[in-house]
Amino acid sequence: MEEASPIDLSTCCQNCGACCGYSENWPRFSIESDEELAAIPEALVNARQSGMRCEGDRCSALKGEIGKQTACGIYEVRPEVCRTCMPGDAECAMARRKFGLPIIEAV
Repeated sequence: MEEASPIDLSTCCQNCGACCGYSENWPRFSIESDEELAAIPEALVNARQSGMRCEGDRCSALKGEIGKQTACGIYEVRPEVCRTCMPGDAECAMARRKFGLPIIEAV
């Protein structure tokens, strides 16, 4: 029996994007400073100024096709909640399930 190849955790997010399309309530602001919030383009901030603007459940900064090839349009200045979601954690698994993607086994 052939052993499965390990998933490259450094690139799996670029092949996924599920967390960025999971819920319009997900890409919220929490502990960002005023300076960090000012770095996020105003057109990508929701009307309540509480998080990222979404199109349906999908963050408006997400580029590409979920489950195929994605990228964050504001990666360097993305909110803290986006920085803390890690491949294979509970939030990742929940988002991947929504899109029918296989769960990543965190090591």
